[in-house]
Amino acid sequence: MNIGTTDYHTAGEPFRIVTSGLPPVPGDSVAERRAIAIGAGGTATAPRPSALDDVRRLLTREPRGHAGMYGGFLVPPDDSEAHLGVLFWHKDGYSTACGHGTMALGAWAVDSGLVQAPADGSVQVRIDVPSGRVAATVHRAGGRTTGVTFRNVPTRVMARKVELTTPRGPVAVDLADSGACYASVRAADLGLAVTPERLPELTAAGREIRAALADHPATREVRDGVYGVILHDELPDTPNGPHQRNVTVFADGQIDRSPCGSGTSARLALLAVDGRLAVGEELRHESVIGTVFTGRVLGERAGGVLTEVSGTAHRTGEHRFVLDTDDSLGTGFLL
Repeated sequence: MNIGTTDYHTAGEPFRIVTSGLPPVPGDSVAERRAIAIGAGGTATAPRPSALDDVRRLLTREPRGHAGMYGGFLVPPDDSEAHLGVLFWHKDGYSTACGHGTMALGAWAVDSGLVQAPADGSVQVRIDVPSGRVAATVHRAGGRTTGVTFRNVPTRVMARKVELTTPRGPVAVDLADSGACYASVRAADLGLAVTPERLPELTAAGREIRAALADHPATREVRDGVYGVILHDELPDTPNGPHQRNVTVFADGQIDRSPCGSGTSARLALLAVDGRLAVGEELRHESVIGTVFTGRVLGERAGGVLTEVSGTAHRTGEHRFVLDTDDSLGTGFLL
């Protein structure tokens, strides 16, 4: 196995883009390719073994990766109106959406020359992801990429104040589908705060809430179930609008180091429905490590709330990963 990647981080969250060495990914659309990658009888967080999934495991496991790794397989778009397609993956399997990954891909598409961009100004990169077509507007100044704005698929608010019983007591959560389904809960309702010191407790709480929602009637219509749990703190408003800090616990206890791109869309829709965020206002959304996305509500479309999220993405390296046939660890391990 000989795999080439270009790595980025978006507000601290890694994104590993596979640029060479990938086995063929059959299918007529990005969504179909994801289903084939998962395999018959597999699930989003327990895909069937395959040559393609061996690459995911190789890149997300030690010693070449780590349990917090995220990335994507480049695949053809659904039609000529998009620049590229992508299958998003993490240590447990394949997701339907990834806002921070979309932002990294936009920066990569411009930085690599796949999409031509002005030295000063902006260009839109259209990307087909399993949940639909999204866009990353890449901002440039002096020949350098200075920021990216992610335009998501419409977000649907699915349920409000869903009551759950957890080991930390009863809690009410809100559900919103922004390409993947997120459950939102105030950290204070669990006696927690979004700080690095409380991260083990926040992670445990996120896993408990996701487990409690697995067979809940409110999630029966949700594809692949609840993907992530957003635990958030309310901070003093800025002159431009609300201010929150969050940590998103997704898949099987993975932590988003960024403020979570798709998760920010979910928060934006819930704030809009509550009348706390109007068109023209901004949400300042901080991560558990203090990095920031700014989000805006643009209006309604296709029965959902149209949102955009801005942040920065930076290249961290280019890599060539190999698997020696005599390596007893194979595609690696997770701790």
